Amino acid sequence: MATDIMQPPERLPLGPMEAQAEVVQRPARLLSLDGLRGFDMFWIIGGQQLVKSLARVWPGRFTDALVQQFEHVPWVGLHFFDVIWTLFMFMVGVSLSFSIAKRQRLNESHRTILYHAIKRALILFTLGMVAQGNLLDFSLATFHPFYSVLHGIAAGYLIATIVTLKFRAKGQAVVTAIFLVLYWILLVSIPVPGVGRGVLTPTGNAAVYIDSLLQGRFHYGENTWFLSYLGFAASVLIGVIAGELLQSGRSPRVKCLTMFGYGVALLLSGLIFSLWLPIIKLLWTSSFVLVAGGLSCLMMASFYLMIDVLGYRRWVFPFTVIGMNALAVYMATILFDFRKIGNIFVGHLLARAGRWDQFVSEAAALAVVWLILYWMYRTRSFVKV
Repeated sequence: MATDIMQPPERLPLGPMEAQAEVVQRPARLLSLDGLRGFDMFWIIGGQQLVKSLARVWPGRFTDALVQQFEHVPWVGLHFFDVIWTLFMFMVGVSLSFSIAKRQRLNESHRTILYHAIKRALILFTLGMVAQGNLLDFSLATFHPFYSVLHGIAAGYLIATIVTLKFRAKGQAVVTAIFLVLYWILLVSIPVPGVGRGVLTPTGNAAVYIDSLLQGRFHYGENTWFLSYLGFAASVLIGVIAGELLQSGRSPRVKCLTMFGYGVALLLSGLIFSLWLPIIKLLWTSSFVLVAGGLSCLMMASFYLMIDVLGYRRWVFPFTVIGMNALAVYMATILFDFRKIGNIFVGHLLARAGRWDQFVSEAAALAVVWLILYWMYRTRSFVKV
């Protein structure tokens, strides 16, 4: 998802006074955020399939275990791929922190900022219905209005915007804690007909029950939404707090150490919380929010250390190209089958590739997607909402 701190592609030379004003109005771009966003999206747009196809070439215990990390846990627990969505929501929060700070420097009112957030949330919600809700089928029989990661991002982003406008970092932390505790209480206290209280099974839990009541015939899938808004907002707010840390006047090394400490504290808190409330991604439980948020923070800290503190930037460029147009590539890879385009170039090779055929096909598709994104990067064509 593109951020509001996007720098324009080319600028005319500035005079001394203009340059000074520019420094005040525009903070340095956080390259690590673009790189981490691209790293996250890489696994969604083709990296996952590359790993699976390599496991097909080299079957064994290690590759079997690796492939498991690129599958969602059926219910309780956590794999690497379960953190992908949470990591993106964390980065939405980091970007939101920078965006609101920029708009406040430009003296925009809270009402204007909130109006902008509502508009973006509505666009994301609509795109979610297009991407995963079968909106383009134009049929109520297959329509799923509340069944998209973009829906969760839209809800978390909007709630987090309101909280960020109302509270500073300490207040945001308190509200985040309230959201997580309140969600826990609701999950274990709402009585579910025929099931009881505090039951957390895929089909018998308070979050699914509330969803089915509110959605009626449109209820679909095991992901939960309305009660989970509290968890979605908490995931984004964890990123907001990290973003405010990165904007502070502390030295880069202190920021980095603090970010690592923040991540470890979240991770340990989530593991302790899981003694009472299991880590369940499909329910977006409070313990899951804390553990996945801590892992997201540790990844952000690692990228920030390598890229913005130590200055190792070249290696991250392929990911940056993806990260600068994350929303565009997400929608494109859902709506279009790039394997068919890639097979135009490697189709005749597949018959000769043997057990490498799937890997070659997946790599070609990913290469096509990346080259399109590279062209967009070179022409400064960045899609934002």
